[in-house]
Amino acid sequence: MVYPFGVTEDGPVIVFMAHTDVVFPDTDPLPWKEEDGKLCCPGVGDDTANLVNILMIAKYVTEKGLKPKDAGILFVCNSGEEGLGNLKGSRKICEDYKGQIREFYSFDGKLDGVTNRAVGSHRFLVTAKTQGGHSYGDFGRENAIEKLAAIIEDIYAVQVPEEGKTTYNVGTITGGTSVNTIAQEASMLCEFRSDTKSGLDYMKEQFDRILDRPGIEVKLVGERPCENLSPETEAKREELLQKAEKRLEAVTGKKVKRQPGSTDCNIPLSMDIPAVCFGAYFGSGAHTREEYVLRDSLELGYEVTFETVLEYFA
Repeated sequence: MVYPFGVTEDGPVIVFMAHTDVVFPDTDPLPWKEEDGKLCCPGVGDDTANLVNILMIAKYVTEKGLKPKDAGILFVCNSGEEGLGNLKGSRKICEDYKGQIREFYSFDGKLDGVTNRAVGSHRFLVTAKTQGGHSYGDFGRENAIEKLAAIIEDIYAVQVPEEGKTTYNVGTITGGTSVNTIAQEASMLCEFRSDTKSGLDYMKEQFDRILDRPGIEVKLVGERPCENLSPETEAKREELLQKAEKRLEAVTGKKVKRQPGSTDCNIPLSMDIPAVCFGAYFGSGAHTREEYVLRDSLELGYEVTFETVLEYFA
């Protein structure tokens, strides 16, 4: 859902975004219950509680007939933030309004934190293929699982840079036929992440070197950029961060933490657009089936998000 409010063809735009997708496949039921002041459901917080704020504030400014001050407002309910979605919703908005976006907000996460650095990542599907055969009769032939195991060993021998934070991971591995079969094919999903461009560049060199071997197919399944800000944009982003912190702390009475993260803000931050990400609820269990939101925290979230958005209206 994209709701342009006072947006002109070439005029400046302020983006307010929350994502509709959750980490769970739509083949699984997402049971809902309310108990002891908790709203319980997979995805209820990340990002449904924040998504509701986008809808509520869009309804409010429309019904009240409010007018933006000096920039159009773009309310966006996007998809593609979770998993292998590759931030496709945020990418599309930044492409469609390239050169117009003045500031960018993503409502994601909880009331006790703001995302102050964009963590970039590259994700790969790596597949090994061999002739395979019988484990006894054809002993000595290449085994696809062993080939992946050798790659994994090399990945985990990489020394990460000291600047910023850089990580890598092999998340899943599948393949083979049976215990007495030399595996013909095996695949794994792996990634590297960094909150600096130099860290991403370094890990790309390492992965390119490690994965470049016979019988190995590599498919890039996700690429999230890290931030690339000019000093002027960095100063503006810091201003937005401080405003968000003050609002959150004033409403909740709690100290707000700054933390790096991979969010829809990665795309604008990689394009030298000031962006900030924070949430509008208290709860726990994000990305688990035990996720819940504290019902009483929702009013606090409304207050924070309404104050944030209404600053841009006359």
